[in-house]
Amino acid sequence: MRRTNLRFFSLLMIVLALLWCVAMTHDARAQSPGEEYAPSEVIVKLSPGASLAEITRDYGLSPTPLDQFGSRPIYRLRILSSSVPPPQLANRLQNDHRQRLIYAEPNFLMSAPEDNGISWSDGDSTGGAGSQWFINMIRLPEALNATRGGGVRIAVLDTGVDATHPALAGRLLNGFDFVDFDADPSEVGIHPQNPTFGHGTHVAGLVAMVAPDARIIPVRVLDINGTGNIWVLAEALAFAANPDGNPNTDDGAHVINMSLGTPRRTELLTEIVAAVTCRGNDNDDDDDEDCDDGSCATDNGCLAFRQGGAVVIASAGNTGNGTRIYPAAEGVAGSLAVGASNNSDGLASFSTRGPWIRVLAPGENILSSVPGGGYGVWSGTSMAAPLVAGEAALVLAKNQGMNSAQVVERIISTAQTINTSVPRRIDAAAAVGLRRY
Repeated sequence: MRRTNLRFFSLLMIVLALLWCVAMTHDARAQSPGEEYAPSEVIVKLSPGASLAEITRDYGLSPTPLDQFGSRPIYRLRILSSSVPPPQLANRLQNDHRQRLIYAEPNFLMSAPEDNGISWSDGDSTGGAGSQWFINMIRLPEALNATRGGGVRIAVLDTGVDATHPALAGRLLNGFDFVDFDADPSEVGIHPQNPTFGHGTHVAGLVAMVAPDARIIPVRVLDINGTGNIWVLAEALAFAANPDGNPNTDDGAHVINMSLGTPRRTELLTEIVAAVTCRGNDNDDDDDEDCDDGSCATDNGCLAFRQGGAVVIASAGNTGNGTRIYPAAEGVAGSLAVGASNNSDGLASFSTRGPWIRVLAPGENILSSVPGGGYGVWSGTSMAAPLVAGEAALVLAKNQGMNSAQVVERIISTAQTINTSVPRRIDAAAAVGLRRY
């Protein structure tokens, strides 16, 4: 008996030691600067007339770009020396004494803000999804009597979707996977081993709930760990605005939802979000004209076919404080940062807050589709954003001539006033022109 106890005690100590090592390793990884950006990569935009060959030679970069952003002088470059941190090299490039670069920055990582808090259930919960606590609060039934979003396309940039889910049947268009770079934007992972698995399917289900006759373009930008980077997101935004790459065909999204973010403001995303909404100021010393006059369809600086641009909806994050999360905090006209409200019609405790967040939408204990045909409850600003994306589709279906900035202004101006630091919560019926009683 005594020997058995000693053997058990020794085994217990070994297990505890191993667990301690694992915990320390995880903690070290969480604090590692290398987790903030893609290793050995830098993103640059050249000034007019600058030589890419000279810049790569002068700064120890591979002469062959990893990628170029369309025809723009924006490149993703590989750093030849692994001992040079991307932020350090980006700073040197930014301060080039010959001013050959408009900007330079690391390829920063971004992620879905929710990595836990979901509970799954099997079976059909369609009825439950349509009778949730917030449905009448945002006056969705009234709005759907006026329009169901027909003729509007909504791109969901996320972890992908389960295209076989009944809630999405007949609602999906062809999308793309920018993680594996193929035409199959399916979710990848296993629940619960991969905490963000199902995130995109959940988000897409909420879009479909609010705008059931709209069509969804699924775009996978987050990997099995719920992580992506700004280059992939920029490419995905361009794809969403113009999937076939032909500026003369009308196949792009009218609304783009991004339930993801990074605390880093980046020049690349600022430029591309403005190019997608076609409302941004393109004064960046290149050859593009400005989009401010609304002539975006013929302007080389704008990416959307539709003259009014695409409406960009982004979740504000779950920091519980005022930390700015991008691209939500870009402040580009035609884009909208969305925080989360709770069932008491107040600001959800987890939601990021601040004056840059223009509107709230329900985001606490939200039921929606998850892979495998089931339904799950999730909380976060990621759930609030697609409700607003769906609302934007309803507004556009009723007001096809509106540009992206006008749609955003309609959503904000018709929101219900509530007593919280972000004093507006969406009202779908008012947004489509129905009187508030």
